[in-house]
Amino acid sequence: MGRYVVRRFWQLLLVLIGVSIVVFVTMHLLPGDVATLLLGDKATVEQLARLRQQLGLDQPVWVQYLDFMAGALRGDFGTSLSTNHPALNDVLVAFPVTVQLTLAALGIAVLVGVPLGVVTAVWQGSKLDTVLMTVTLFGVSMPIFWFGLMLLILFSALLGWVPIGGLMPVGMEPPAVTGMSIVDSLLTGNPDMIWESIHHMILPSLTLAAVPIALITRITRAEVVAAAVLDHVRTARAKGLSGARVVVWHVLRNAAIPIVTVIGLQFGLLLSGAVLTETIFSLPGVGRLMVDSILSRDYPVVQAGALFIATLFVAINLVVDLSYAVLDPRIRRA
Repeated sequence: MGRYVVRRFWQLLLVLIGVSIVVFVTMHLLPGDVATLLLGDKATVEQLARLRQQLGLDQPVWVQYLDFMAGALRGDFGTSLSTNHPALNDVLVAFPVTVQLTLAALGIAVLVGVPLGVVTAVWQGSKLDTVLMTVTLFGVSMPIFWFGLMLLILFSALLGWVPIGGLMPVGMEPPAVTGMSIVDSLLTGNPDMIWESIHHMILPSLTLAAVPIALITRITRAEVVAAAVLDHVRTARAKGLSGARVVVWHVLRNAAIPIVTVIGLQFGLLLSGAVLTETIFSLPGVGRLMVDSILSRDYPVVQAGALFIATLFVAINLVVDLSYAVLDPRIRRA
């Protein structure tokens, strides 16, 4: 196990280096000049040259990359060109919003997807199975921006059941403790504030959960169907165990590894893929921060955000891999 962890660690380190190179080079290939964006079109040539020198933009790209990596290893990703704050601080301030959205969406996806997958597997071939599989196929194929806009138009603009966007009503924000509006509202003990925080997260969570629900349902169904025909499951049924107990203690335990894998991967994907949802619903998370930073050519924030999310993603993958040995004692890593 120790050798496996070390090997995986080095693999993940190479992935992060690759991500840093791709993000760094891509940002420098985008059209436009940062100095001109900051100083405006009326800036003189001397002013532009002086700013480029101050920002290190007059150096070759490889030198800029090495300087960036040297700072990143110390936790210094530079200063945001837009806010003049440390770039990593801007990412960390926005990160709790993305975590809250991701956890809410993943919770909905697991609570809905796993039971639906089990039900469709148990009733395989029935009309219910056909309907649910058709719906999940629609969920996998559906563009998330379209779904989010449709929910927004229907439930916010037309019916007025939920807020259009944002985390909380203006002037009702709870004291910032964790940065997650629901948790901070719970800490206040104010029922109205708690309800508003949950109320504002309903549509964004449902929007982001749509694709994971479909994927988890289909994976669960396939694995339960495959595990249901194993010899020990037939033996359990022959002993007279109830159907529910067979499914929970024998079928699901054998189907757990693929299900946990897709759930773990979805958590990482939701963290990195909340850009559209945060933009549609005006949530000040990392996704929206990255979009704004790309549009303003804020190199430090984009690079800090990309590496931060990539680090979380590969760390989640490692945790999922290591969980295999816990879920199935037959699995051992050398």
